[in-house]
Amino acid sequence: MHQTHPIRRGSARTRARRSLAALAATVLAAGTLVGCSSDDGPAPTVDAFLSGWGKGDLQAVGFVTPAGLKVPAADVTRQLRELADTPPVLRRTGDPKVDANVATAGIRVAWALPGGTRWEYDRQVRLTTGDDGQWRVIWEPQVVHEQLTDGDRMALRRDAAPRAGVLDGAGKPIVTPRPVVRVGLQPSEVTDAKAVARQLDAAFRAVRPAITPPVDLTDLPKRLADADPGAFVEVVTLREEAYRQIRSRIYDLPGTKFRAEKLDLAPTREFARAVLGSVDQAQADDLAAHPDRYRQGDLVGHGGLQGRHDERLRGTPGLTVISERAGPDGTVAPTGTELFRQEPKPGQAVRTTLDVATQNAADAALRGEKRRAALVAVRVGDGAVLAAANGPGAAGENLAFTAQVPPGSTFKMVSALGLLDRGAVTLDGPVACPKTFTVDGRSFKNSDNFALGTVPFRTDFAKSCNTAFAALAPKLGPDGLAETGRALGLEAEWDLGLDAFTGKVSADGSPAEQAAAAFGQGTTVVSPLAMAAATAAVARGRWEQPKLVVDPAPAKAAPAGPQLKPESVEPLRTMMREVVTAGTATALKDVPGGPVRGKTGTAEYDDDPAHTHAWFVGWQGDVAFAVFVERGGSSGSSAVPIAERFLRLAAS
Repeated sequence: MHQTHPIRRGSARTRARRSLAALAATVLAAGTLVGCSSDDGPAPTVDAFLSGWGKGDLQAVGFVTPAGLKVPAADVTRQLRELADTPPVLRRTGDPKVDANVATAGIRVAWALPGGTRWEYDRQVRLTTGDDGQWRVIWEPQVVHEQLTDGDRMALRRDAAPRAGVLDGAGKPIVTPRPVVRVGLQPSEVTDAKAVARQLDAAFRAVRPAITPPVDLTDLPKRLADADPGAFVEVVTLREEAYRQIRSRIYDLPGTKFRAEKLDLAPTREFARAVLGSVDQAQADDLAAHPDRYRQGDLVGHGGLQGRHDERLRGTPGLTVISERAGPDGTVAPTGTELFRQEPKPGQAVRTTLDVATQNAADAALRGEKRRAALVAVRVGDGAVLAAANGPGAAGENLAFTAQVPPGSTFKMVSALGLLDRGAVTLDGPVACPKTFTVDGRSFKNSDNFALGTVPFRTDFAKSCNTAFAALAPKLGPDGLAETGRALGLEAEWDLGLDAFTGKVSADGSPAEQAAAAFGQGTTVVSPLAMAAATAAVARGRWEQPKLVVDPAPAKAAPAGPQLKPESVEPLRTMMREVVTAGTATALKDVPGGPVRGKTGTAEYDDDPAHTHAWFVGWQGDVAFAVFVERGGSSGSSAVPIAERFLRLAAS
């Protein structure tokens, strides 16, 4: 794919061609000199010519043809303007050499091409002096370039570079050529356009949205009526698996035609969409913001990794300067002569840690969730992000990384670790769980107003008793919760190759604020990624920054956190297992793949207790994960079922 643009001003051509203002440069030459006699030598005339060329005013210079005929300066100015829209940088490379009435001066020609490309070469200017003693430039197009002839014009052809891909954790391209089927209609064979449109619509609605977008057939009858009878009027392009689902319903419809092809696609339509971003033809705002970088028809990354690393992925376009000439009918065509060529430089791949099987499981687990939701999975061993899924309701937003929402009772994982570190509680030490608990006039209660009485702390944790944690908040002190959160990576500055919110933990609040923060309310806000990373730290025994992009390596990756105290983290792991075996997430106790440890969470997000987000954080084997459902209500009815689907799919 290439594009050609003239290097000249005032073209009368009507086809899409644009002048290259990027060739503009400042002429570095002496000021205009007038009246350069043979006694002065040819140097002042050469300097006047170079300066006048840059200024577009050659009236101070005399010109003759190689045959000795005088050429008006205005004609030379016009020819130079037709050759190139704006001048290169010109400089004399030495004193002219004189032989009788002929002189030769060396000049350096330097063009500034788009993308910072420099094109430089040496030429010679010939001069002659006549009976009047004046030096004149012998004008010919070869002064500009040795391969130019009369009538030639210079143009720039731009050749797009092959775009590189985003790779998964195994180093394989996530986006690769995959089979598709273009479904179309031939108007001459369609007997009832409205009926066919209805039948196609019914078939397309039966396809899972994960593998094909909604298809609008409202204008299909009009498109058929306006098209040539034998045309292929495309209706939709389906992934092969989607086509197979409905082939029997559409194959024999009157006028249907099918074309098998391959397109560059991710494993599924939904595969890590917000993380990967998209690649589309350059949009109006792209062209306006970067006129020197993009041209109409260029592929540009938008959002996610494609947008963040667009320059690396897209490579460097190739540039070829060619000569063109107008024919008798005024049509301009290339002469076949190349004056300069720079080959395209292919883009460089971006390698991630994403695991295809884990990502597919995460996407599928969220598939039926109409509310905004996210699921992040992190490898415990090294912090690699294996999956980052956003439910259909997220509409392209990367909630998995950038949501800023209260964590609810999942934050009891952090509070419990802080309390254990300070010796304020033990696994089996008795802690009261009343129905309500009041701090500075603010009353706190448990979900569904339950009370446990005085029970072992492990039971308060497994059953998610808010009042117990509110009562224990003073033992953390004004900054203890934030301090423990920082040990689990919250509030740190991360660099993983894509924007991520690392959390903000409540600190130095009033007694009531401290009580609320102890069970994930108050002013504390987190992202699903931040909570998945904190959960992985508990499983690992030390926080490691999550890793998403490994090549190019992040420039400012955060250092590892301190080693967590075994005497604190081991009881916490025990309690997180009991959440699954005897607490608020028993739906997960029989999932395949080994024991699950975790914590549920229901987080109020406004002043109405009925308005809550739903959470689950946990780990199984070497995979830690966080599930978030915006306005999901009870975690047991939304987040936990999603976690169960994810774990069962990941194990299958």
